[in-house]
Amino acid sequence: VQLQASGGGLVQAGGSLRLSCAASGLTFGYYDTRWFRQAQGKEREFVASINRDGRRISFAGSVKGRFTLTRDNVKNSVYLQMNSLKPEDTAVYYCAARPAGADDYNVWGQGTLVTVSS
Repeated sequence: VQLQASGGGLVQAGGSLRLSCAASGLTFGYYDTRWFRQAQGKEREFVASINRDGRRISFAGSVKGRFTLTRDNVKNSVYLQMNSLKPEDTAVYYCAARPAGADDYNVWGQGTLVTVSS
């Protein structure tokens, strides 16, 4: 069971990036998925979540209106489209998943670094 986050990089403020979270070894359609981020020296924080069928999506206030979240269960992937990026969005972004009925997000990817320059 593995999640692979990708798509990070260096972008100027106002730019866009698309992060992907690809799952292997599990039936992704049975898993809710979240993105978290952790900036250097700060605690990890919630960014966005999408439920198993993609019908319930929520965002942290700091990214609402700028980020969108979609999933393709056929491709076992979740996509975080990040627009109008700000320097404060700089962080390592992690995807995590939990199976149906579980309380905890116990499947984690390795993280992908997003750096937004001013």
